[in-house]
Amino acid sequence: MTITPTRTAGRGAGSRPVRLAPLDILGLGLLGIRTRKVRAALSALGISIGIATLIVVTGIPASSQKALMRELSALGTDMLQAVPARQDPPVLLPPESVDMARRIGPVTAASAVANTHTEVLRNDRQGAADYTGLTVLASRSDLLRTINAQVGSGQFLSADTQSFPTAVLGSVAASRLGIPKITPGQSTPQIYVDRHWFTVIGVLEKTPLSPDIDRSVLVGWEAARSLLRFDGHPTVIYLKAKESRIEAVRDVLPATVNPELPGVVQVSRPSDALAAKRATESTFSALFLGLAGVALLVGGIGVANTMVISVLERRREIGLRRALGANRGQIRAQFLTESVVLSGLGGLAGVALGTLATYAYATHQHWPPVVPLTSVTAGFAGAILIGMLAGLYPSVRAARLTPTEALATA
Repeated sequence: MTITPTRTAGRGAGSRPVRLAPLDILGLGLLGIRTRKVRAALSALGISIGIATLIVVTGIPASSQKALMRELSALGTDMLQAVPARQDPPVLLPPESVDMARRIGPVTAASAVANTHTEVLRNDRQGAADYTGLTVLASRSDLLRTINAQVGSGQFLSADTQSFPTAVLGSVAASRLGIPKITPGQSTPQIYVDRHWFTVIGVLEKTPLSPDIDRSVLVGWEAARSLLRFDGHPTVIYLKAKESRIEAVRDVLPATVNPELPGVVQVSRPSDALAAKRATESTFSALFLGLAGVALLVGGIGVANTMVISVLERRREIGLRRALGANRGQIRAQFLTESVVLSGLGGLAGVALGTLATYAYATHQHWPPVVPLTSVTAGFAGAILIGMLAGLYPSVRAARLTPTEALATA
């Protein structure tokens, strides 16, 4: 049997171009990485440092920003207060005004307190002059969540205790009444409110967003009705709303809580911290874009430089492959694949390195660790794109070499 060889390098009528499967091209692209492991590792290190820089310069500021946003939010950027205007005769808010405020779409929480206009004493043998400045307020059970307050000791008013003579003290009121905290296992202290004994079940931490609460004694809404002749009209309405809609809520709040007389309802303006928070968000966003661009540029230059040097050093290999029948397209595909794989490996390493560095630094600074998903995706995708762009010129340059030229200059 006679075997007729197929001409692959020539241009004759009987020649056919050699076709390589995608896996074959991938194998050729990995050939340079496997045979030059140290150089490949150093090249991948260059792109990984660039991508890690991208993750770090976005992740660390994002973590810092989240910590700052949390601190600013604690200053009441999403809170408003509505009170009746002071005039004679006094203006009263409707008893159902809290429920009406809660129905506003962007509102996430609403509660209220009401002045019962009663006196509080440590016991029934002391005079009212000893405790001037303390206010007895009827409170709803959801007040703490609305004003971002915390219980220092004991517990707050609940649905189970609303109707009973129980009280919770603000931090200043607790100090002046001589009840700094509630200790489990000890006898529960009592106070004397409008000739009624109330059991103190809790003491609040300081509430910087609502300093009036610090100087108040809070009793249940229903207990105030039955024991203190409370008429059910709130004197201060607290509400929280979505920050992006806080101004819109402020505009409609007076007509919502008092449809008959909206002009007599005074609403606090949004916290100055909200403007600072929005300005901070825009500043950090601009910083992210600038630093990310510099990191990607540095990584791309490093890969391009590596691939150009690789083509210069591997001319003998290119010449041999061309002499054995490889066409220009296959040479281009080989070096372009090698560049993309190299950048992809560096990108994966960079994402991992940047994520670990971000988490370590944020944890050390006691910030909530944040690694933006967009940065991770953009980092890896950017590594692939950089590999394609960086390998384009070296692959074209390698494909242009003729077998004789490549072998002669090797």
